[in-house]
Amino acid sequence: MDIVKVERLIRELLVEIGEDPDREGLLKTPRRFAESIEYLTSGYHTDITKVINKAIFTQATHNMVIVKDIELYSLCEHHLLPFFGRCHIGYISKGKIFGASKLPRIVNMYAQRLQTQERLTDQIAYAIHDSIETHGVGVVIEARHLCMMMRGIEKQNSKMITSSVLGVFRESHTTRNEFLSLVNQNGYA
Repeated sequence: MDIVKVERLIRELLVEIGEDPDREGLLKTPRRFAESIEYLTSGYHTDITKVINKAIFTQATHNMVIVKDIELYSLCEHHLLPFFGRCHIGYISKGKIFGASKLPRIVNMYAQRLQTQERLTDQIAYAIHDSIETHGVGVVIEARHLCMMMRGIEKQNSKMITSSVLGVFRESHTTRNEFLSLVNQNGYA
């Protein structure tokens, strides 16, 4: 990303909205914004194989693996406003498992792009499914969207929930219900 060009564009934007980009509080804002947007969209330049970094291990298990409450922050592609929430992931292995930190890293990689929550949910599910052999994958995201909270409809308490289920999570009501039940549990089982 051309940081200098983005700085110039943000400076122009500040003028367009009626601000003085030379006033003390805004002097460094164009640079801060350019650095911020570069970080917030770094997922475009992140490779899944580097995220996983060979942290896939052989494990003779066919049990459900769940990581809950993965914090996520992303930008709505329609308004460039943040949405934020939690992601819950489950998968049933066919003999391979991820290192524990890899699922949150996959979430971050896709969240750090301009997104819709629906697409983000699918991207995470397919990335897991495609990275290791699984019997199935389930992903649920619960998020609050500032584009709905602070503009437009202005509904501060609204929450969007999306799910993507693949393999046995789609085919078996029992598997899907077990996953959703465990995701909805508060505290420890």
